[in-house]
Amino acid sequence: MKAIVQDRYGSADVLELGQIERPTAGDDEVLVRVRAASVHADVWHAMRGVPYVLRFMGSGVRRPKHRVPGTDLAGVVEAVGTNVTRFRPGEEVFGQSLRANLWRNGGAFAEYAAVPEAMLELKPATLTFDQAAAVPTSGSLAVQHVRDEGRTQSGQRVLINGAGGAVGTFAVQLAKAYGAHVTGVDAPEKLDMLRSIGADEVLDYTKEDFTQRDERYDFILDIAGNNPWPEARRALTPDGTYVLSGFDQYGASGHRWFGSLGRFAKLIVISPFVSALHPFRGAKDPGDRLVLLKDLIEAGKITPVIDRTFSLSEVPEAIRYLETGKARGKLVIIV
Repeated sequence: MKAIVQDRYGSADVLELGQIERPTAGDDEVLVRVRAASVHADVWHAMRGVPYVLRFMGSGVRRPKHRVPGTDLAGVVEAVGTNVTRFRPGEEVFGQSLRANLWRNGGAFAEYAAVPEAMLELKPATLTFDQAAAVPTSGSLAVQHVRDEGRTQSGQRVLINGAGGAVGTFAVQLAKAYGAHVTGVDAPEKLDMLRSIGADEVLDYTKEDFTQRDERYDFILDIAGNNPWPEARRALTPDGTYVLSGFDQYGASGHRWFGSLGRFAKLIVISPFVSALHPFRGAKDPGDRLVLLKDLIEAGKITPVIDRTFSLSEVPEAIRYLETGKARGKLVIIV
């Protein structure tokens, strides 16, 4: 089969289109004929091998343990393992190719991928394959940040910093679905798009600092992470909640060894004494995030935002565009 392969860590130049052996489905796996995949920040980290700690978390110390990058996909079931009961050949599915730690290559940038049954759901009938492939990781992170622990309630004022990117566009729509008044903060070229997906207010971060305004918010989701906690705290109501997503600007603002984990560590240390702080994003999926996203999509409350699509051979170009930070929503690979 055709696949993007990676034999060393580095820039997008290490990614090449090649021919490799097609995978087979294990007992608990589904072999998916991939129709579309998507790019997100964790794919970039796995490609670069930074922060270096990820290499000791299953990615591979000297070189990638798995040659084919990518985790999010949508496609058609080709075959199923002996223990698989939820899917059968011919069904259209979407999901993630990895169970937990996404700082690894997951095999999605290929014509076929073997995927754990538990990581797939039937594709929403209202979505194309490219739209469905845009959902899993970014949408699930948005659910974790916005919904989990009952963070967003009807009538609340919610601010999302970095609202125009992959996670942010889902977070805006989720918060609106829960009845919140949403303010989206991002670059000026993304503001019209944010209005189109339901943001009640938008702020151009190049002209206005949300931490210096008089407005106070019940919940701040900080995806951009470009404001220190003491400054962000000023924009919270007395009982407000702050969640740091952990984005480190593709290595620009993170430590080479630990990325943004150092910043998380500092916030985690003080969080027992500050009820507003919820800095860590690594909470276990209760198993319903993708199901919730599917339900909201089919109800017309969420629509994936796709900036551009690329062919399989153009994955390096897609990664380079991702690095610019200019993408409005998601970048999708058509396989």
